[in-house]
Amino acid sequence: MIVNLYDMVILIRKTGVVVKMAISAVDVRLCGHSRHREPFKQEYKNGLDTYIIRLQLEGTCQALVDGRMTDLMPGDLLLCKPGDPYELRIGAPGEARVKPSGDYFMMCAGAGMDEWWAEKERPTLRKIAEDERIKAAWHQLFLEKRRLDGGHPELISLIVRTLLLLLDRALEEAPPAQSAAAFHAIRMRNFVEENASKPLRLEEIAGHAGLSVSRAVHLFKAFFGMSAIQYVQQLRLAHAVNLLEHSVLSLEQIAYETGLGSYTYFHRVFRAAYGISPGVYRKRRTRDD
Repeated sequence: MIVNLYDMVILIRKTGVVVKMAISAVDVRLCGHSRHREPFKQEYKNGLDTYIIRLQLEGTCQALVDGRMTDLMPGDLLLCKPGDPYELRIGAPGEARVKPSGDYFMMCAGAGMDEWWAEKERPTLRKIAEDERIKAAWHQLFLEKRRLDGGHPELISLIVRTLLLLLDRALEEAPPAQSAAAFHAIRMRNFVEENASKPLRLEEIAGHAGLSVSRAVHLFKAFFGMSAIQYVQQLRLAHAVNLLEHSVLSLEQIAYETGLGSYTYFHRVFRAAYGISPGVYRKRRTRDD
């Protein structure tokens, strides 16, 4: 389905001011999650007529990068623009079966994509750390596109923009040297952020990155200047502050929602961090407002 250029106006009401944000249209021609068990080849010798964004999830494949066929491994993000020659190979011709190779992909065009591409220079191929938020946005995109009506154009453009911003952040945070240690650390941090409101043990955090507990503890502290548990606590307290300021949840409910457990423990760690109790903090904020 082709979506014409449009301006989507989002009204954000804050202190009586209406802010307008224009979101340009994106034409998503094809997107999804592919998993190949047989040889596969896709080729555009004369150049693409769309953007292709592809994230390798499992297994390996080969893609044309800077004029030569290059191995792609899990975590490799491929970015191609219209006009680029493109070739993708999975397995060798004549093979009956290949080791499974899986990826997320989208082929898209439109003013929204042109604007995104023009914002900054991006690498054709770069490894990024695993991030469930990226997978969730991609999954939401192809679920919307699979609707019988082809999906809501404005919603599709917003989901694509969300996905592109998440990919940009992953590219910015990817270590320049592409070191395994750095990717392990980022992967652990992403896991912590995604699960901070749940009970978390060091064994789970380390296991998610495929590391021993001692190695995980060392890497996390080396890259982020604090332990994984301290980082979890900071996330929970920041969430608690937000709920104290903007929700009507009871203090006991806030303790539960943030993963801090009992109110007694919430009270103790909040006071240690901010110098006052959660109840006093909420009263002061209410009075100030």
